[in-house]
Formats: sequence, structure tokens, C-alpha cells
Amino acid sequence: MSFKKLNTVITERLAQLGFEEPLSFQKSMLPKLKGGASIYAISPRGSGKTTALIIYTIHKLGREIIGDSPRALIMVKNKEAALTLKEQFEVFTKNTDLRLYCAYEEYDIDKQRDDIYYGVDILIVTPKRLNKLYYLNSLHLGELKLFAIEDAEFLIRDNINDHVHRVTESIQKCQYVICAEIMHNRYERLKISFMHNALLIS
Repeated sequence: MSFKKLNTVITERLAQLGFEEPLSFQKSMLPKLKGGASIYAISPRGSGKTTALIIYTIHKLGREIIGDSPRALIMVKNKEAALTLKEQFEVFTKNTDLRLYCAYEEYDIDKQRDDIYYGVDILIVTPKRLNKLYYLNSLHLGELKLFAIEDAEFLIRDNINDHVHRVTESIQKCQYVICAEIMHNRYERLKISFMHNALLIS
């Protein structure tokens, strides 16, 4: 699959940035995502899976703001990972109105609740802060189209799976993506809860 098969919102920005052709792994990952499948994206660091996730998220959401509730939610392991991913997104969302926001433990939760209330399209969030916001009724997930877990190795530590399950139980129809370097058997177990019929791209 070439970048030309994506919508003009992202293809125009890719051209401005000098991206001509997808990397090998991206050629496998992007068509499956574009087809609406939930996937496990398993590949070594540097293969382009994070960039593919960013590109696809923008493709899926488009250029315009729609409502105030998050339409894409990306879970990361900690504050540093959240801020890094936000910076990566900002490179590609420059020509859009999409609203990015990070929520993590080391920040005033009341301020985060207010910021999210006023509208966000892409929410990058740590597991504990996601659950805290959710149980304080500060997140409406009824408009969610994409739920991704970036660098998912952190899922196998500290009972993080419990945080994921609690939130996904309340999500209706949604596309799911798990990005990791190695396929772990704990990721397989997620098929029971929300990764139904997910494809393995490796």
C-alpha cells in the first residue's frame, strides 16, 4: 500500500515532510488498519509502527474537529512516553485542527478534567490516569473510534491489564491496536476481552 491511498489530510503533510513510500512493515500494517481490522503490530524498534499508527489515526479522524469527546485514545506507559508521542503527533497534525492532549499522574487531575471537558480529539494517557478520569466521569468514550496501546510491554507489569479491562468493558464498537516489539502470551489473552478476531502483523 502506498501513502497515496490515504486521505489528502495526511498525504499532503507526508509530502511536505518528504515521506515518499512506506517502510516494509508499514506496507503490511496500514492496509489492515485502513480495512478496519483490530491488529497486533509486532515488530522491532525502528520498523515504523509508531509512525504508521500516527498516520492512520490522522487518516481515520480527518482534518476537522467533531464534538468534544475523544475519538482516538492511545495508552502509554508513563509521562515521558506520553509527551514524546504527543511531539511525534504534532509533526503530522500541523495542517489539521485536531486537538491533542496528554493526561498522566504527575499533573493536577482537576485541571486535566477541565481541559478534556472543553474538547479533545486524540487523548494520550497513562493507564492509572485513564482509570481515574474514567471513574470520576470525566471521560465520555461513546465517540471513540480507535483505542491503541503503544509500546505495550508495560502491560505485562504491575497488573496494568486490570486498568485496560475496566475501561474497554464500557466501550461499544471500536478498532483496537496493540504495538509491541515481541508477541507476549498476555497480549493473546486480550482476545477474550476486546481483541476479538485481531490480526497479527509481524
